[in-house]
Amino acid sequence: MRKTDKFPVEGPNALWQIYQTVSKWKAVRNFLFIQITRYSPSLKLKNWIYRHVLGMKVGENTAFALMVMVDVFFPEYINIGHNTIIGYNTTILAHEYLIKEYRLGEVRIGSHVMVGANSTILPGVTIGDYAIIGAGTVVHKDVAPHSFVAGNPLQVIREGRMDKTD
Repeated sequence: MRKTDKFPVEGPNALWQIYQTVSKWKAVRNFLFIQITRYSPSLKLKNWIYRHVLGMKVGENTAFALMVMVDVFFPEYINIGHNTIIGYNTTILAHEYLIKEYRLGEVRIGSHVMVGANSTILPGVTIGDYAIIGAGTVVHKDVAPHSFVAGNPLQVIREGRMDKTD
């Protein structure tokens, strides 16, 4: 189960009311810096921007591939451990704007995690240490440590430690 806080809205859908929940200037600043990180080949520059400009918690030796898209409005809700790889064109969301409400949820990605290309991680999920997320997966619920998951909907392929003797 995802852990999100729900905020009801009245009138037009929540996305039409976005600038009542987040500053336009924050959105523009974050958008520009995220575009730099998406195209930059420098892992050090990306991590510096994520940590010092966007307010994300990013562990040592964590690597973001090209075109990774982190949440524009609430990147500070994203926490990623050490030595993790976020694959090409992955999206990490900390918000959802719906018709009658919006939701915010912290995203926690553990250490030594591999997230395959073109995956989407939804708000409020926790991915445990040493988990493997297959390419193209929609992570809509928590993933246990040492698990291998893939697909849409997400399916557990294998749980527990994956030793070389398997």
